Amino acid sequence: MKHLIAKYNIPGPRYTSYPTVPYWDKEGISLNNWKESVKRSFNESNDTEGISLYIHLPFCENLCTFCACHKLITKRHEVEEPYINTVLKEWNLYCDLFDTQPKIKDIHLGGGTPTFFSSKNLKQLIDGIFDRADKTLDFELSYEGHPSHTSEEQLQTLFNMGARRNSFGIQDYDPLVQKAIHRIQSYDQVKKINDLSRKIGYTSISHDLIFGLPFQKEDSIRDTIRKTISLKPDRIAFYSYAHVPWIKGVGQRGFDENDLPKESEKRRLYELGKQLFFDAGYIEIGMDHFALPTDSLAIAMNKKKLHRNFMGYTSGKTQLMIGLGMSAISDSWYAFAQNDKTIKGYTKQVNNGILPIFRGHLLTDTDLIIRKHILNLMCHLETEWKYGLDLTKRKAITVRLKEMIADGIVDVNDDGVSVREEGRLFIRNICMAFDLRLIENKPETRVFSMTI
Repeated sequence: MKHLIAKYNIPGPRYTSYPTVPYWDKEGISLNNWKESVKRSFNESNDTEGISLYIHLPFCENLCTFCACHKLITKRHEVEEPYINTVLKEWNLYCDLFDTQPKIKDIHLGGGTPTFFSSKNLKQLIDGIFDRADKTLDFELSYEGHPSHTSEEQLQTLFNMGARRNSFGIQDYDPLVQKAIHRIQSYDQVKKINDLSRKIGYTSISHDLIFGLPFQKEDSIRDTIRKTISLKPDRIAFYSYAHVPWIKGVGQRGFDENDLPKESEKRRLYELGKQLFFDAGYIEIGMDHFALPTDSLAIAMNKKKLHRNFMGYTSGKTQLMIGLGMSAISDSWYAFAQNDKTIKGYTKQVNNGILPIFRGHLLTDTDLIIRKHILNLMCHLETEWKYGLDLTKRKAITVRLKEMIADGIVDVNDDGVSVREEGRLFIRNICMAFDLRLIENKPETRVFSMTI
């Protein structure tokens, strides 16, 4: 396995979308085309499955040096209310496009730190969304929280608004690692917020961990995972640290690259963690995720209803996902659009009555076919040729997978492609064989993090 890791550990996309953002059309998407795409998707899916909302709440009180998200660091909480008012104005711009009342299947609050916002303002946000929308019968509200900046009042308020699932960024419990990544929080703080969530009635709690951080060793990862397992979260995300300081700048330059575990060391950290999760009864979900068999993510995987989008793996699919807030990405299935990444630009456009997108991509027929195959591989570890690929493209993909077939990580036959258990580790590499835009225009500079 060690020689395969060295062979396939190359820069590659994480495939939260296809095409991936660096390969969106350079000319972007016109505002009219984006609106038409949203209306088309809404009309096709609102009555049958509803729509999803992702709301980006970008503020954090402190900078975590591992973070690659679009965020604003401030301790000035007077920024909350104006930002929420702008988000609700943006939502109204979308509602004005629709002929009927939207039915919302799920809302996810991401960031940044959503629990930077007060309970009062979080309630104002969710209430404001439903001034012009209804809930589906299986509506779900979920959010990301910082264990050191989440109160019982916030947990209860969001629960009362419909939240049954939350996610806490833990990363690592080792004091040396925490200092390096500027994420200081104790096990007792995490236990307190985890236990409060259970007491209030949350049915799915997720903890996010990262391997490959500076100064991480096998003993520290073992300790972190044992502490995590002792709290029995329903889901665990075990992400590979993506070191991309050429993209994310000063934050990820907060430590020396020599402090990061080497490739073989990093892989051992993952294999150790994976085995500990298995020993504790967790099931592996796609890439980077583990869940208890009773969690909706595991149930969706078993029923082949697992989905993947810009937020990662989800237990249900909606055709239309609208992203609200600075830098948020929307997905109409037929097109993608990203909002202005600056608070000033985002606010100005919304206040002028303009949807604040600054780039996007209108998918071609070929894009839609490849998207389906990559989604199948990322979610179900298999895909069938019947999803629109002609014989020429099938043969070309098979040729690109030839070495992986020989290495025993993937099988290809007349029906399609299936990933072997040994191939889970290389799922991003397998998807790259389908990625026509990447193949036709390989980047000349470093764009992606390493695949393993």
